[in-house]
Amino acid sequence: MSMQSWSQEPTAAIDTVSRPGAGKDAVKLIVCSALGIFMFFIPITYQEKTSIPLDHLVTIVRSLLGPVVPWLLLALIAFGTARPFSQGTWRASTTKTIFALLNIVGFIAAILMMTSPPSWLDQPGVGPFLWGTLVGSVGLIVPIGAIFLGFLIGFGLMEFVGVFVRPVMKPLWKTPGRSAVDAVASFVGSYSLGLFLTNRVYKSGGYTAKEAAIIAVGFSTVSVTFMVVVANALSIMDYWLLYFFTSLVVTYLVTAVLVRIPPLSRIPDEYYPGVTPQPEKAVGRDKFKVAWAQARATLQASPGIAATMWLNFKDGLLMASSVLPSIMSVGLIGILLGRHTPLFDWVGWLLYPFTWVAGIADPAGAGKAVALGYVEMFLPASAIGPEADLTTRFIIAVVCVSAVIFLSAMVPSILATDIPLKFWQLTVIWFERVVLSIVLTAPIAHLLL
Repeated sequence: MSMQSWSQEPTAAIDTVSRPGAGKDAVKLIVCSALGIFMFFIPITYQEKTSIPLDHLVTIVRSLLGPVVPWLLLALIAFGTARPFSQGTWRASTTKTIFALLNIVGFIAAILMMTSPPSWLDQPGVGPFLWGTLVGSVGLIVPIGAIFLGFLIGFGLMEFVGVFVRPVMKPLWKTPGRSAVDAVASFVGSYSLGLFLTNRVYKSGGYTAKEAAIIAVGFSTVSVTFMVVVANALSIMDYWLLYFFTSLVVTYLVTAVLVRIPPLSRIPDEYYPGVTPQPEKAVGRDKFKVAWAQARATLQASPGIAATMWLNFKDGLLMASSVLPSIMSVGLIGILLGRHTPLFDWVGWLLYPFTWVAGIADPAGAGKAVALGYVEMFLPASAIGPEADLTTRFIIAVVCVSAVIFLSAMVPSILATDIPLKFWQLTVIWFERVVLSIVLTAPIAHLLL
């Protein structure tokens, strides 16, 4: 997918407005962008379930393929496990070596889940959760969603929107204007698709390493559908709108703080090696003309709708094959550590001062519950349960979302991209996000509930 228009000077870009075929290009921009927006942002009700169309499409595909789905997922895991060894990338760094070996563990765990899992693996919340819930959803939503991501990034929408929102995105989150579409897609849609989108733009020269990292750990949180699951588990659906918008605001505020402190602030502001940088240019006037000209230049550089969909689908398959083995291995190790070691009890005590300051009724219990969120974002909700007081449940529900990073899927997904984030950095950023989320959410909960 070409994104050459990002390097265009605004004044030169305006010259493209008068080129022939403007009407046809405008229709293509509107139709393609509308389809992308519809698939990722417009909730609809299908068979008594309300979600974005992409989620419904994945459900339909899953039902049509039926018993074939687990075998397709196992094939993706096998391919993803073998690929680092066949290409020799497992030697590139210590991290890649470790994850290549962990992929083997994930592949073995997947085979066991497909055949006769041992009792310790077949327990609820362990193997069935990783294989049935996480692998089953990520393995389908990444390649299927990738097909439609092209409509958001390949036909001018990001360039058009970026011109107008750059004055907001740059000073607050230190990311270019085009990242607004990425940020919203990452928050409302799926973290895995958000990371796929971010990685594509980074490798195309649209983001620097720092900008890609900020978006990856700042906006790529769980989907709205997962938020509904958390809200139901904690019995706060009566406060759904307050919960949704508080989560959104807190997530974005925390990110605004983190971009100014280590480790995010120290990530190099450099473009992907070997790529032609495509920085945004500041636009002072004629914003609409410049926005349309840059969007049109991207349209004309596009290989076409069918080719764009096919290229994205192939990239989606590759990313899914990289992520799924790690989910089965890293996720499994994290869950077992949480269940059978005091590790997260210790982390919970580190969080105790902040849960106490937040006025939570049981600060020690809340600290441990929040610590479990590093393993899997849903665990804090299941640990607290609907029996806790409303304020505690609301704070925990928001932290589940705004913490962003978790071992069962998010960490493997980030490490499977080309974005230069290390495991220790993700761990520190998770802790920073949790602390800030608790501190920012508590006053809202005490005032409005």
